[in-house]
Amino acid sequence: MQRIRLAPDYEISRVIRGGWQMSSGHGTVRSDDPVADLVAFADAGITTFDCADIYTGVEEMIGSFRRHYGDLRGEEALGRIKVHTKYVPDLDILPRIQKADVERVIDQSLRRLGLERLDLVQFHWWDYAAPRWREAALWLEELRHAGKIHKVSGTNFDTDHMLEIVQSGVTLTTMQVQYSLLDRRPERRMAKAAADHGVSFLCYGTVAGGFLGDRWLGVAEPADALENRSLVKYKLIIDDLGGWDLFQALLQALRQVADRHGSDIATVASAAMLSRPGVAAVIVGARNRDHLSANLAISDIALSAADHALIGGALAGARELEGDVYTLERDRHGRHGAVMKYNLNKGAA
Repeated sequence: MQRIRLAPDYEISRVIRGGWQMSSGHGTVRSDDPVADLVAFADAGITTFDCADIYTGVEEMIGSFRRHYGDLRGEEALGRIKVHTKYVPDLDILPRIQKADVERVIDQSLRRLGLERLDLVQFHWWDYAAPRWREAALWLEELRHAGKIHKVSGTNFDTDHMLEIVQSGVTLTTMQVQYSLLDRRPERRMAKAAADHGVSFLCYGTVAGGFLGDRWLGVAEPADALENRSLVKYKLIIDDLGGWDLFQALLQALRQVADRHGSDIATVASAAMLSRPGVAAVIVGARNRDHLSANLAISDIALSAADHALIGGALAGARELEGDVYTLERDRHGRHGAVMKYNLNKGAA
């Protein structure tokens, strides 16, 4: 597994195990032994894990894994484990948020994860019209200086707001963005701005909730309700990009590339994003360890110019998605925003 240094004192694996699929609010499929699954990922070299304060039960689960892993493998091995969580204040609290509210949730994450200092906290803000997002970012920076957070980062900010945070004095290490072969919005403005300020991308959605996988090749467009909000969200992206026929052409191109590399569509789709400028790592969701070998292969595949040309040709007729990073999703009354849940941090204490 390739590794990358985001700062002189901070190194991660270039494939990150995502945590949303482990949340009790995401579908009904469960692992029989999630802690053992996390151990398997760590032992294989995927030593960075993504979670959030609003992923129900996931911080606690990763905290249990960390304790178990330290007992199994020792302190040196445990030191390679990095846990990236998020700070996602509820929509309802944004107009009246105070530093104490921020610190309360950070302290909750510390307790859940069993850490004295959070490795990396990714800040999300639902509504720019609620004007205290800059103050909240600065409060996180103060908590970094106080020793409760090692690295402050962001998620789902657009380019202008990311720049305002940086210019206000917050040291952003990364920005977690939705970035895939289907969603190239980060390339429009953010990639250059992030590079100019030393901010690396951590990419989610590289397999579009599973749509960019062999399961959907040659399959008719789904007419029934999809099994989780993730698939609903990414089906909207497919629709906006050009529809099911274009999507199938992309899958056919990815299958050809996968055949050249003895791989599968999902692995190639993630590897394609890992090679993009500014991308430090891709986040792969997993309910269990069934696809661990494919996840490991992501950083090993080196796509050729011919591979990229084939993929690009399949997308030649695609429409551009509207706006900057996360612009579509910020319209709470629109098709994309209606999928979101906005008040999942209630009761943080």
